[in-house]
Amino acid sequence: MEKYKLYINGEWKESSTGKYFKSIDPSTELEWAQFSEANADDVDYAVKSAHTAFKGEWSKLLANQRGSFLRKIGDTLKENAEHLGAIETRDTGKMYKETKFQASYIAEFYYYYAGLADKIEGSTLPIDKSDMQVFTTREPIGVVAAIIPWNSQMFLTAVKLAPALAMGNTIVIKASEIAPAPLFEFAKLIDKIGLPKGVINIITGHGNECGKILTSHPLVERIAFTGGVNTARHIVRNSAENLSHVTLELGGKSPVTIFKDANIENAINGVTASIFGASGQSCIAGSRLYLEDEIYNEFLEQLISKTKSILIGDPMKDETQMGPLCTFAQLTNIEESIKKTINQGGKLIFGGERYKEIKQGWYFQPTIIACENHNLPAAENELFGPVLSVMKFSGEDEAIKLMNDNTFGLAAGIFSENSGTTLRVSKAVRAGIVFVNTYRLISPVAPFGGFKNSGFGRESGLETVKDYSRIKTTWINTSKKIMSDPFIIK
Repeated sequence: MEKYKLYINGEWKESSTGKYFKSIDPSTELEWAQFSEANADDVDYAVKSAHTAFKGEWSKLLANQRGSFLRKIGDTLKENAEHLGAIETRDTGKMYKETKFQASYIAEFYYYYAGLADKIEGSTLPIDKSDMQVFTTREPIGVVAAIIPWNSQMFLTAVKLAPALAMGNTIVIKASEIAPAPLFEFAKLIDKIGLPKGVINIITGHGNECGKILTSHPLVERIAFTGGVNTARHIVRNSAENLSHVTLELGGKSPVTIFKDANIENAINGVTASIFGASGQSCIAGSRLYLEDEIYNEFLEQLISKTKSILIGDPMKDETQMGPLCTFAQLTNIEESIKKTINQGGKLIFGGERYKEIKQGWYFQPTIIACENHNLPAAENELFGPVLSVMKFSGEDEAIKLMNDNTFGLAAGIFSENSGTTLRVSKAVRAGIVFVNTYRLISPVAPFGGFKNSGFGRESGLETVKDYSRIKTTWINTSKKIMSDPFIIK
């Protein structure tokens, strides 16, 4: 049984109450780890530790020295990718071949921001006053609160932590109370690279005793949140207490549209990756599929054949293609949503129930449901599972209308061999990320974020590092004359 303490001010400590909560291995349904549960006192200590570090040794480092620490984090991730991947797979049920690859690839995010650390420049302003020299500089904000969900933890941490450190901020990371082990294993690794105490703090816990206290704390000046819409609303309200800068990445219900001139084999692979990769537990999952009516039957037939061949099994095994869902609550929610969808007219094409070949674990079949419209429960709500709703469309205009009839706007997919079609549709779709003839890719260079209920702000990319800074404007009087009388207006 693994037992994890909180990581605060460079030390491992139990919560003030001594309480622990458990984590269940989704592939076995057995408890495997326990985590110290932070309360208000622990959150306060973590934030104050980060604030002290920000005012102290960390603020005195040069930008290239901060970059050196980021490179060390990247090196550590690459060296320990297999270990981190194995821990994440055990705690979340995600595929080991994916988690270890991600842990290694995410090093590139730290290298990217390490390179940017000493390249964030200010400007000399062409001011309209001849005797004034005016310039801007960018300065760090202060303490950042980063709230990380259980899925894609290494990625969703890197896009917050790396730019925050590059710009000179300190951070308190709240790991999800669902499967937080990877972030505490990450803490063990970064503890060895020599960062000043308090620069990175990692905690976990439930509800008001952790999340609310953190996001409303008077010393927190920036909040970076990834998670659900309802929680985001609470965070925005909490931020009114400290007037912190908030960015939100809130998931989606992403449409994927296949035009009749698409390369069918490529599109089949794209759809499979979009919804059955990671068992559909991705914020950019392409869970709404629109097929042009001329190819509807042919495409659906080939997609069903591909779906039937997906190998479900132990997420640690290399041959497995789809593992379990992370929580039992997801499993029951998906079952209920599918039942309602069928009762309201949806037609179950494949799957739709638990995978019974494996007796233990929260396994669910890859599922395809034909829907007359996308107002049915499975087509309308983010399920965070391997459930695909399929609908027809006729022509480009209808495709755009259907893709935009969505309260979310994180990602969208377009498959067509006509460049004019892809350019027009990608321009018209209200989504922060558009994939054309591909799907489910990330890069440290590419901004990540959405429109509408998918949140606001961006992660990754050049501009993001600036979001972890504030601009200071400095006026210098270069005149040999004294200032004129302020009460005489010329």
